[in-house]
Amino acid sequence: MSQTFSNVTKTYLSNFYEILDQMEDAMTGAALRDSVSYNFIVQMIPHHQGAIEMAQNILRYTTFVPLQEVAQSIIQEQTQGIAAMEAILERCMACTSTPQDLGLYARQFEQVSRQMFCRMAQAKATNDINANFIREMIPHHQGAIQMADNALRFPLCEELQPILQSIIRAQSAGIRQMERLLSMLTKGQK
Repeated sequence: MSQTFSNVTKTYLSNFYEILDQMEDAMTGAALRDSVSYNFIVQMIPHHQGAIEMAQNILRYTTFVPLQEVAQSIIQEQTQGIAAMEAILERCMACTSTPQDLGLYARQFEQVSRQMFCRMAQAKATNDINANFIREMIPHHQGAIQMADNALRFPLCEELQPILQSIIRAQSAGIRQMERLLSMLTKGQK
């Protein structure tokens, strides 16, 4: 049985898909160099920016306080992450990579990002926009973890390594928190 979306849900989803498309365009269209470190940063900044805009989108509609706290935490963490990456971008560009490393890194990054974009776009949508946001954001966070893990397989700018570890820790904790909230929201809906 198909579900009719409310006007609020339609507006929320329309905004989400627009943000997702912009994030995908910015990540796949980033100008790359001969540095895995630099390439990670210029592709992760729009990934973080997308999360900020998606969190701002849900904050326009949700009255669910625990999710408001999650969204505000995403905005704070991702804003700090962008600032940290922008601060080291020029220095990390000097850490050049071999053509082999660049190719292997790019191949895995493309696979991870393609899967992430697909899972986010195909996330189950209902009139419960709180659950929608969580189902959209979990694959976003999983993508960030996989992208950071991928980058850590290669020689990197020393200043980038702690940022990657921080991404993995923060996004893993965020996934666990969102999974608990999703369980609360969907309990009894089966």
